[in-house]
Amino acid sequence: MNSRERVQMALNHQEPDMIPFDLAGCPMSGMHYIAYQNLRDYLGLPKVETRISDAIQNLAVIDKDLSNRLLVDVYNIAPRSSAAYNLEYRDEGDYTAYTDEWGIGWRSPKQGGLYYDMYHWPLARAGSIDDVKKSYKWPDPTDPARFAGLRDKALATIAEGKAVVIGSISAGVSEMHAWTRGFENYFTDFYLYPEVAEYIMDTVVDLKMAFWERALEEVGDLVDVVVEADDLAGQDRLFFSREQYRQFIKPRHTRLFAFIKSRTHAKLFYHCDGALMPILWDLIESGIDILNPLQKSAAGIDYKAIKKEYGKDLTIWGGGVDTQRVFDQGTPDEVRRDVLENIEALAPGGGWVFTTIHNTQATVPPANYMAMWEAFQENRRY
Repeated sequence: MNSRERVQMALNHQEPDMIPFDLAGCPMSGMHYIAYQNLRDYLGLPKVETRISDAIQNLAVIDKDLSNRLLVDVYNIAPRSSAAYNLEYRDEGDYTAYTDEWGIGWRSPKQGGLYYDMYHWPLARAGSIDDVKKSYKWPDPTDPARFAGLRDKALATIAEGKAVVIGSISAGVSEMHAWTRGFENYFTDFYLYPEVAEYIMDTVVDLKMAFWERALEEVGDLVDVVVEADDLAGQDRLFFSREQYRQFIKPRHTRLFAFIKSRTHAKLFYHCDGALMPILWDLIESGIDILNPLQKSAAGIDYKAIKKEYGKDLTIWGGGVDTQRVFDQGTPDEVRRDVLENIEALAPGGGWVFTTIHNTQATVPPANYMAMWEAFQENRRY
């Protein structure tokens, strides 16, 4: 059984020969470039010029020698980040900064900065739909450069026996409302400017649909997993009420996900961190097949209970090790214990792809990463 067959069985809620393993199959299962360099050194792999796959999170492109060493089962042929937009970094005193194709400004401290944080929101002052229309130019989702070589990458991935994953043009429908408006506006728009929130989210859905129509014309018959995301929850609660989710966001998710699934038989992967349990059935109704990452440390997340109640409807992609409380702060033995506990809860019956709960952060010791990987390898057979 090759990697692709293994992943396909797991996604169909069957038990393959082994639990599939993902590293960097999506922008939430990758590795910070510092952790990547440290792990390569730890394993005695040759020095390489580290490439960045996600500028915001400073995620490394995982070179094939490490991917093969770790027996990774999946490959992302199109990262979420725009393939057509060339970021131009600039010096802003204590910061290095850039502006993305959505007009959002990002910066990172020169001293000790690990990531890029938002500091400019292009629609922060918009008070009406007319303001948005007059002041803002949306990205072109069908720029041919986004799709260059896409089918060749998919065919090459299949020839290597790996499962094929494809990412979206941007963050989620609700997230792009937040990212273009700023978070203060994001949390008040549903009360003060609901028409602006709806217009922005509807436009983002339209742009995503245009992107997916073109992308899936190219590779819809080849891909196994289509990735979308929308962070809707914090550590202990949703960002808004369940009723607001159902009024403003669920209809747009449902429209987008139905469009994608009408153009491919691939499974629809959805990322949302945090305490999302109050809307999990809503998300399933909206069309998701796969949930990532199942944040163990968030309120209401009980792996065994979720597996029992939702395991027939939902594949879990993640949950392998607690990145928030254990992965970077625990000992290798604590990491191993956490991995074994998670395997016991999530493995039975298939429907699980093992990966970290979120990206491997810069502070994760390579010994802890390998403790996770070794514990998984020793216990990944059904």
